[in-house]
Amino acid sequence: MKSEWAKVPIESICQGIYDGPHATPAPSDSGAIFLGISNFVNGRLNFSDIRYIAEEDLPKWTKRVTPQAHDIVFSYEATLNLYAIIPEGFRGCLGRRMALMRPDESKVDYRYLYYYMYSPAWRAEIEAHKVMGSTVDRIPLIYFPSFTIELPSMTIQRRIADILSALDDKIELNQKVNENLERQAQAIFESWFTGKREINGCLADICQYSKEKVAVSSLDLESYYSTENMLSGKAGATQAANLPTTIQTIKCNVGDVLISNIRPYFKKIVYCHADCGCSTDVLCFAPKKQELSAYLFFLLYADSFFDFMVAGSKGTKMPRGDKQQIMMYPVYVPSDEELVGFNGFAQPTLKQVQLNREENKRLIALRDALLPKLMAGEIRAFQEQNIQ
Repeated sequence: MKSEWAKVPIESICQGIYDGPHATPAPSDSGAIFLGISNFVNGRLNFSDIRYIAEEDLPKWTKRVTPQAHDIVFSYEATLNLYAIIPEGFRGCLGRRMALMRPDESKVDYRYLYYYMYSPAWRAEIEAHKVMGSTVDRIPLIYFPSFTIELPSMTIQRRIADILSALDDKIELNQKVNENLERQAQAIFESWFTGKREINGCLADICQYSKEKVAVSSLDLESYYSTENMLSGKAGATQAANLPTTIQTIKCNVGDVLISNIRPYFKKIVYCHADCGCSTDVLCFAPKKQELSAYLFFLLYADSFFDFMVAGSKGTKMPRGDKQQIMMYPVYVPSDEELVGFNGFAQPTLKQVQLNREENKRLIALRDALLPKLMAGEIRAFQEQNIQ
């Protein structure tokens, strides 16, 4: 029962809480991983967009702490309430505004501790100690050791963690399946069209930027895309945090392709499976005929397109793609017969990717509904039955 759970300070169940470096190291083409806020995706570390530091620089950047498996890394400034578990085999260092907890696994299941960070009780504690600054909010690390956690027996901790991690494992599996499906389709696209067909046009011949408008009142958080909720490394998008304050925004239709126009090297791309809307910082590519939609997506999905977009981008601190230059991208314009053959496998692939994403939304909703109930001891049958 919940009344039997101990309430203990974090410092009593952790070997330590460690701050990361307060600066950014020189980048490298390879070496050890330098974690950043962008690596937090849906509660896990996503390495599709990796920044490296040279191996010889790693000792300097791990003087405070060397991350190891089962550590819980988190953000404590600017973007708060991001948590993830350091995976097995990780080699690298923390980024700015990040810290980690090292659980004492003789006292707490590291997965239970991680999931507790998403409970209402923990979030309330964070909110109560948040310091609002002139530019960013932060939680001083000095507070963390005294934050409390409700701790059931190790048996119950493991049962709770098993349920929630099983859902997360299925979510991650679906994501990996989608990545594999898109890579296979991209490989087929390249084998058919890249380097084997003479360039006979430019991007403007097969698509145009959407000029339609949609009322923001007709959108919801699932049907609105901005550069903030589109994911780096061609990983799709998450639910938007909020809708724009404008009355209208750009309308996107089924089959359109969205690409973030800010810092195009992050490679943020989404295929529209339903009518939706996007911000002005997102380019909505509308195919000139529906049969071109899958072809257009995999054409823009290619690294060579993003390289072209980056080469023509303007600005240094926050580069943006040049819309006119982008439409001059050299392409092969396929025949109707070629489109029929390509769509035969490309469209089912995109459909399966969407089905997997929809299943993940349901799994995330189930996990998010279960988590606070498990952490609050409300699911008593789970706790009291079959526990010896």
